[in-house]
Amino acid sequence: MNNSTAQGSRSILITEGEWKGWYSTYGDPFNSHAGPFFWREDQDRGFVCAMRVETQHLNGGGLMHGGAIMTFADYSLYVFSGSLRDGAAVTISLNGDFVGPALKGDVIECAGEVIKRTKRMVFLRGLMKVSGSPIFAYSAVMKALSGEK
Repeated sequence: MNNSTAQGSRSILITEGEWKGWYSTYGDPFNSHAGPFFWREDQDRGFVCAMRVETQHLNGGGLMHGGAIMTFADYSLYVFSGSLRDGAAVTISLNGDFVGPALKGDVIECAGEVIKRTKRMVFLRGLMKVSGSPIFAYSAVMKALSGEK
């Protein structure tokens, strides 16, 4: 899926370094500012997203800010919904539970699934983990924008 396009965003395969074998998206100004975020397709888990917690993701207490976690969850929804292949979609609803912390330097991995897909709506859920321990569980609804103006 190298250089796939969806609503102005593109994905590029990382070929070296820590994220070798993962894809990174670019072309979305907010995600470029909030990330970097990465994704890949895993044979056993489906789509998996990941990021490393950096200084700009922290709150005043030295933990990953809840807003940064929600932003990464929203990014992952886009990947899990198939929007990287199928076209644009927007988040209608995102509900989550913060169940553990993430610290600077932690790598967060997020796996999820589509629960149901209708003609215009996608229902999803996901789970973020750091070193196998859950930090954020969430569910969401997205609306496909195919054909809308």
